[in-house]
Amino acid sequence: MSVLTRDEAQTRSRLLDVHHYAIDLDLTRGDETFDSRTVIRFSVRGDTAGTDTFVEVKPAELRAVTLDGQPLDPAALDENRLALKNLAPGEHELRVDAAMRYSRTGEGMHRFTDPSDGETYVYTQLFLDDVQRIYAAFDQPDLKAVFDVAVTAPDGWTVLANGVTEHTGDGHWKAATTPPISTYLVAVAAGPWHSVRTEHRGLPFGIHCRRSLAPHLDADADELLDVTRACFDRYHEKFDEPYPFDSYDQAFVPEFNAGAMENPGLVTFRDEFVFRSAVTDTQRQTRAMVIAHEMAHMWFGDLVTLRWWDDIWLNESFAEYMGYQTTAEATRFTDTWTDFGVTRKAWGYDADQRPSTHPVAPENVQDTASALLNFDGISYAKGASALRQLVAWLGEKDFLAGINIHFERHKFANASLADFIDSLAAATDRDVHAWADAWLRTTGVDTLVPSVTGDNGSRTLTVRHTGERPHRIAVGLYDQNPGHEGRLTPRERLDLDVPQADPRPIGKLPALVVLNDGDLSYAKVRFDADSFRTVRESLSGLPDPLTRAVVWNALRDAVRDGELPAATYLEIARAHLPHESDLALVDGVLAFAAGQIADRYATPEQRPAALNTLADLCRDLIRRTEDGDHPGLRLIAVRHRIATAAHPDTIAAWLADGTVPGGPELDPELRWRILTRLAVLGATDEAAIAAELANDPSATGQEGAARCRAALPDAEAKARAWEAMFASDDLSNYLFTATAQGFWQPEQAELVRDYVPRYYREAVALAARRGPAMADAAGRWAFPAHAVDADTLRLGRECLADADPIPALRRKLTDQLDDLARALRVREAHTDRSGRGRPPARGGGPAVPPVGSRRDTPFGL
Repeated sequence: MSVLTRDEAQTRSRLLDVHHYAIDLDLTRGDETFDSRTVIRFSVRGDTAGTDTFVEVKPAELRAVTLDGQPLDPAALDENRLALKNLAPGEHELRVDAAMRYSRTGEGMHRFTDPSDGETYVYTQLFLDDVQRIYAAFDQPDLKAVFDVAVTAPDGWTVLANGVTEHTGDGHWKAATTPPISTYLVAVAAGPWHSVRTEHRGLPFGIHCRRSLAPHLDADADELLDVTRACFDRYHEKFDEPYPFDSYDQAFVPEFNAGAMENPGLVTFRDEFVFRSAVTDTQRQTRAMVIAHEMAHMWFGDLVTLRWWDDIWLNESFAEYMGYQTTAEATRFTDTWTDFGVTRKAWGYDADQRPSTHPVAPENVQDTASALLNFDGISYAKGASALRQLVAWLGEKDFLAGINIHFERHKFANASLADFIDSLAAATDRDVHAWADAWLRTTGVDTLVPSVTGDNGSRTLTVRHTGERPHRIAVGLYDQNPGHEGRLTPRERLDLDVPQADPRPIGKLPALVVLNDGDLSYAKVRFDADSFRTVRESLSGLPDPLTRAVVWNALRDAVRDGELPAATYLEIARAHLPHESDLALVDGVLAFAAGQIADRYATPEQRPAALNTLADLCRDLIRRTEDGDHPGLRLIAVRHRIATAAHPDTIAAWLADGTVPGGPELDPELRWRILTRLAVLGATDEAAIAAELANDPSATGQEGAARCRAALPDAEAKARAWEAMFASDDLSNYLFTATAQGFWQPEQAELVRDYVPRYYREAVALAARRGPAMADAAGRWAFPAHAVDADTLRLGRECLADADPIPALRRKLTDQLDDLARALRVREAHTDRSGRGRPPARGGGPAVPPVGSRRDTPFGL
């Protein structure tokens, strides 16, 4: 397939104006293909005869094409391009009749049959090149047009689209005409949906899911609609431009590759957000934030759309920032920035330290394949962090004024970074162009290190800055609370611009100095020696969860950089996490401790001790929550206790009893968690898996069974799982992911050792055969992440050098191999030759060099 280059898009944009698409889809043609008929009205600019261009389409069969009533040869289709030659200036009409393939990989028109009841659903996901899997198009974001969509669907189905849909009889549905939108934003979702409908501000609102999830959607319908209405109202307070479409539907769809997609008027979400088992309030908060994020896209992305894919940050960074900020302002979930700090921001920090890093706003995204790679922690989390810093520096009033100028100038059109910065500049006297150059055109993470000097009565603070960006930060000074051991009292929060001009007087020596308190900037922070001692003793005594998130992130960064022994991180977690009240912090710290420290940074000799520490920590949390007052915290502790079980007895007893003593009772999600861990430990078998699947034959149950079967420590089970993943194309995207999640286990390293070299060559072949979405899944979930050794790294580097993986897989392998190399460095930094951890210095902490030496903090630089 030919990918579209920036130069080609710019050339075509200069030649054409696209006015209108009429798309007619027939979904009654069988299980493999559907019919697509497209009429495109466009005009050629200028007065030069003989203009050549092309239209894109990826059919199963191209049946007929006419241009201005004259037939074109369907055999002239070259991969995904059909040439249009010798076009005269003026108006033209192109008609394309094709059969298109359904997808099972979440791309194009995804088709899913629910194993619970046999009902079938289809929905579109048309990002980047996937438009061409549905209809013929001049497929680039700056050729906006008006769309009329008609759909023929089986009896009993409901069709949803970008605008209000009308059933005209005999399975025929017609959607309202859209305003001008980009090709990738067209959306259709069809099937026997269960729907909850209402109105708000005179507009129809709806939420939809497959029928088997109806009771669970109904149980949460009030919450979902309350969040939707609250965010909708808040955006109308922020933005002068009203919501630009005729309705607002939210469809929770199966086997969705992303979290959600911002199709105007029809947002699609992964249907795991319809909770069928117990969840924590943090998970509900995440769902609310995703609702707010996608709604922000109605303005950022849909009303005003990027001109080319180098400006995806104009979509994603803004929606990310607005999603968290608006959720905090408009809903009951007021602590969203803590969750952002401990989860999303870490995603950005990690991505920004890999060789695949890129600026938030890169200048040279040459083609659509390259653009797809940039939907990552930089475009989302780092970009949102940069905008949060911009608001701190610029002020929210001027920031919103600039946004509203941007909407007014570019509504229903396209814009670039330069356009946006010009809009901001029109609202302030500050030099936002220089800010954009420093923050949006650069890569990497700055580091901020405090230095406290002077005598006890007149201390001064200096912040050392490694990096080139300016930062406006708050610095928290904390004292020990003499009446409450382990509690810390805020003394003062200083506003500081970094680089710092002069040392700042701070009076007497504080117990703790926290840079970037409030987490308004994007930078690594470190501690002076006295502050680190306080962190070890009193971290849980910090009163603000967002401050604790900044501290936990600093500890996490230091472990990843080889400056803090992983064992010390576990000791701090063991001491302070049992006293933590914020669910996002507990879950985030445990996830890093288990998924990175125990599974990757610990050597095989160290891993049992790490798992034992985590199991003890989880037991403490379970004991703390026996009163029933903290169900979310207890659920997190139970989940991680299952995941870290080194012996099967306790969790096997829970499964047999159907409950954890004192609660919770085991719902399907917990039962599959336990069964998966028992499979890893060799304490269950195929008969038990089949019995569980009989009790839960849902799609989630099918994934749970696939995960369990792949996790069995049996050579035949591993061979079957490998065959399903790499030798057959039968697995859907979700079943592939579930199988991959079960396959590699640290406890089974010897059993699967021979599959490690096979992975590279077979993943390359799979990616070439099944495309970018499956390449992403193979690189993310099927990579042998447990195999932290030089051979795995060497084989991976040879693959990148010699095997020519497609771009999506190359990017994933590049990132995985960099993480693997980092894990090897972390192990080397804190492991003696016997494989045991090196003993920590000075009572368990890292050595503190004399003041004045280059490494004058516990973490170093």
